[in-house]
Amino acid sequence: MSCTDSKEFQKKLKDIYEEDNSTDSPTILNYKGFVKFKKLFLFFSFFLLIVSIIIALNTGALNVSFEDVLSYLFRFQKTGMGRVIWDIRLVRILGAIFAGAGLAVSGVVMQGILKNHLASPYTLGLSSAAAFGASFAILFLQVGTSVSSSFMVINNPYIVTLSAFIFSMLATGVILLLTKITSVSAESMVLAGIAMNAIFSSGLMLMQYMADSIQLANMVTWSFGDLGRANWRWNAIIFLILIPVATYFIYNRWNYNAMDAGEETARGLGINPEKIRIMGMILSSLLCSVIVSFFGIIAFIGLLGPHISRMIIGGDHRYLIPASIIIGSIILLLSDTAAKTILAPVVLPVGILTSLLGGPLFIFLLIRRPRK
Repeated sequence: MSCTDSKEFQKKLKDIYEEDNSTDSPTILNYKGFVKFKKLFLFFSFFLLIVSIIIALNTGALNVSFEDVLSYLFRFQKTGMGRVIWDIRLVRILGAIFAGAGLAVSGVVMQGILKNHLASPYTLGLSSAAAFGASFAILFLQVGTSVSSSFMVINNPYIVTLSAFIFSMLATGVILLLTKITSVSAESMVLAGIAMNAIFSSGLMLMQYMADSIQLANMVTWSFGDLGRANWRWNAIIFLILIPVATYFIYNRWNYNAMDAGEETARGLGINPEKIRIMGMILSSLLCSVIVSFFGIIAFIGLLGPHISRMIIGGDHRYLIPASIIIGSIILLLSDTAAKTILAPVVLPVGILTSLLGGPLFIFLLIRRPRK
């Protein structure tokens, strides 16, 4: 669909969604009230994100007063305790925000274009493919070493990250190829993702069986989603990918709303569902692959963020996409903050906590979801 056609289509949908302001019928008033509620929810969510950032800045092994934290930040002081605030806490907070936002927006788009609310980067096998790639580098490229009998380290994390990214994108390519052969149906994409998940999980277990104790320890350590790996360079890369991808998704919000009404309806409005679906999968997979290759497997963010937002404000992608971005950031940031304090001074990998809490919470959301 051309840019001109897309703008004309969006104008048609706006005419349908937004009636004449002079109309004061109960239906229109109820609709306007619901729209106002959605906007208030976005504002409240953003406020909650700010509160979460403040809590995270004041949480850590070293006790720093809130006044001192603000002083270090606004004076750009990066020496002494200022270095702790800037290069440890703040960089970790930004990593959580960017990763949570990326996983959540990828999840909500995948669920929309595949018409499957269980779709996410984790359930479609991208995380398993990335874990396979990282383990491949550790086992066959010999990037894992042992500093002592109790401390393992990956001596070249960039090779591990690149390998994880390549295999994650490879899984995406295979899924798209298989669905192209089967006419790009939403069901075939989900089934192909399940198959890829099984294949890469089996391959990962085989490599773990073949690995020695040092390599096995490094494989397991990498598979834990850990925001402690965050640094300014990796955060910048994620941010530079997140912004254009999220902008593209928001720009296509009306197309996703039309696809919710069915493919025939979408085609009648001038949309090419196959093109929208393929582009959505490619960009979602690209964003998720980068995040997972940097931080490891962080499960359920791509499910919880969209589901919580959808239960509160509904499935209108005009508000669902930005809400999922904010809620995903909040969930991952609060989870990482809890991971730093539960067993302090020991810091748990956040992937363990999201899996531990996300599973039961997701089951609860499924039970509470309205029946059709």
